[in-house]
Amino acid sequence: MVHLTVKPAERLAEWTDWMWADYRSSMIEAGISPDLADENIRGHQERLFVDGVPVAGQHVYDIDDGGLVVGTLWISEPPASDPGTWFIYDIVIDEEHRGHGYGRKAMLAAERLVGEAGGKRTALNVFGYNAVARRLYESLGYQVMAISMFKDLNC
Repeated sequence: MVHLTVKPAERLAEWTDWMWADYRSSMIEAGISPDLADENIRGHQERLFVDGVPVAGQHVYDIDDGGLVVGTLWISEPPASDPGTWFIYDIVIDEEHRGHGYGRKAMLAAERLVGEAGGKRTALNVFGYNAVARRLYESLGYQVMAISMFKDLNC
């Protein structure tokens, strides 16, 4: 079992720099233009972080296995428009710890956290190309809510 511990402020800036860069790369890999990716990030930063610090209702945790930090989870409390649904913005297991079941353990820890807070549902987005993550979420019982598709034309 892993535990979720609040990410210390001294490591938060390093994580946010890495996370925004990774998110930008992921969006571009998924077919979003660099300009739209940058606009999306700016919007998220303005709404969800102030001066690099998560606003109220946004929680960034270290995924901790007996004192060994193996990754990070960013989860949001429910908005008024969807009470009871917590949103997982980001979950990442550090590369050297992948393939050891930490993703599954972290998702189950997130579900426990939400349940203990009175939440009724967790939701997330996953890029279509991320087959490993999609298989994990599906194996945990997550249901597909929508599918967006595109095709680049060679003309």
